[in-house]
Amino acid sequence: MNQATVFIVDDDHAVRDSLALLLDLKGLTTRTFSSGEDFLTACRPDWTGCLLLDVRMEGMTGLEVQQEILQRGIKLPVIVITAHGDVATTRAALKSGAFDFLEKPVDDELLLDIIQNALRFDHNQRETSAIQDERRIRLERLTGREREVMALLTEGKHNREIAEALGISPRTVEVYRARMMEKLKARNLADLMRIIFESQPPSAP
Repeated sequence: MNQATVFIVDDDHAVRDSLALLLDLKGLTTRTFSSGEDFLTACRPDWTGCLLLDVRMEGMTGLEVQQEILQRGIKLPVIVITAHGDVATTRAALKSGAFDFLEKPVDDELLLDIIQNALRFDHNQRETSAIQDERRIRLERLTGREREVMALLTEGKHNREIAEALGISPRTVEVYRARMMEKLKARNLADLMRIIFESQPPSAP
């Protein structure tokens, strides 16, 4: 399932049905689950879209589901919805990376606006991740010597300085440099620096 989908997890069938109907009428693809356990059993890492998650459910709570998808590395934006909002629950949901937190009854227009924002966020983060993966693959294709030339080049060293550091001729440095830039599809040093920087995964907060 690669089509952007709004996944609805709520143990109240009336709420599930009304949310699904609302979103279906707005042209959004939905899929509903009556429990967190059912959602987690079916969920796959390649699912795209966002998750509407109720907090208080029989079995696993919404916050427990949120923790589990975090541990699995599932990156669907999570919109937490509850009829029993309080500061502690809100804080816990947001601390676990919830995209937003809404209290029932939810205003339809507000919900639709937040869902559209979540879908755009999911698309953008997956696009960024794909670019990072592609650039990491390019970097992995470099030979050991090409990596050495790249490292010295990013330190601001010129071809002659790199040649002296590696014990090779400046002409040989030029060859390695040209091959390295071609493999990385870098037009200049600024391109090279950006490729290296953007291929790195985001640091933990």
